[in-house]
Amino acid sequence: MLSLTEKEADYIAAQLLKGMVCFYQIDKKKVHFMPDDEDYFNYDLTPDEEDILDEIDAEPDNYAEFTKMEIPQEHQMMQDFIDRKVKEKSLAEDLVNSLTKTKSLTAFKFLIDESKYKNDWVEYRKSKYLDWVKEQVDSFNYAED
Repeated sequence: MLSLTEKEADYIAAQLLKGMVCFYQIDKKKVHFMPDDEDYFNYDLTPDEEDILDEIDAEPDNYAEFTKMEIPQEHQMMQDFIDRKVKEKSLAEDLVNSLTKTKSLTAFKFLIDESKYKNDWVEYRKSKYLDWVKEQVDSFNYAED
């Protein structure tokens, strides 16, 4: 059964927010991370990262993989933030409209970073990612049963 300390879960959430994919090595209770392939198409793995991936291929049951949220989940998180936290109607409308754009994450971030809600958004998003990590732990443990 996989269980993480609050510090480990927080660390994994922070790495996911930076665009990394994380692997938790169960026997050594160690977190490995590397850029997510989807975000870094031209990224060349370091020899250490290649070694970690080889170890994961050799012993997949000893590693739990943690990935970032999918785009629909990110959008829902942003919509929930708007609904719960943003009081100014015009800003809320602009943020909702940003979610319909092709570069919605960038458009949303631009608007929120220029508002008084920037710090609230950073905290909200981090707490939701911490919940997301815990959900992935539960899914991993459920799949093991």
